[in-house]
Amino acid sequence: NIPLITDSLAWTDLNTPGYCWYNNDSVKYADTYGALYNWYTVETGDICPLGWHVPSDSEWTTLAEYLGGRSFAGGKLKGSGTAYWIEPNTGATNETGFTALPGGGRNIYAAFSAVGNAGIWWSDTENESDSDFAWVRDMVFNSSDLNRYSYVKRHGSSVRCIKD
Repeated sequence: NIPLITDSLAWTDLNTPGYCWYNNDSVKYADTYGALYNWYTVETGDICPLGWHVPSDSEWTTLAEYLGGRSFAGGKLKGSGTAYWIEPNTGATNETGFTALPGGGRNIYAAFSAVGNAGIWWSDTENESDSDFAWVRDMVFNSSDLNRYSYVKRHGSSVRCIKD
């Protein structure tokens, strides 16, 4: 069981597994964007169904390279059109069928932001230089890039599982 954390103060202090819905509104956001998880949930290794796993940082890199490099990979992964992404949704073709959606995130101060603007996905890889951070990939509305960042583990981001 992963605890649902709606309280802002509880979220800011959380260093154990937890999830939330964008704006704490499952009715409006759950079906389209799914939940936002902190990295401590990813770290358990139990978030994906049997036979699946959260991709590592290197698996995300391999995917980007396969799709022509990080400058093109985001567009090939993003859901096309502007039903979910704000305009211009640069480069979005969804030719991979990944259908990345901009589920936004929840920061370490418990503020929600970027739904419609950005999608952020955890890797299972801790930042080797700072154990308070782990690697994520993001895609934004005005770029075809697949960006790589190191986020604080208490941040709420999306998860995409891949087959073992």
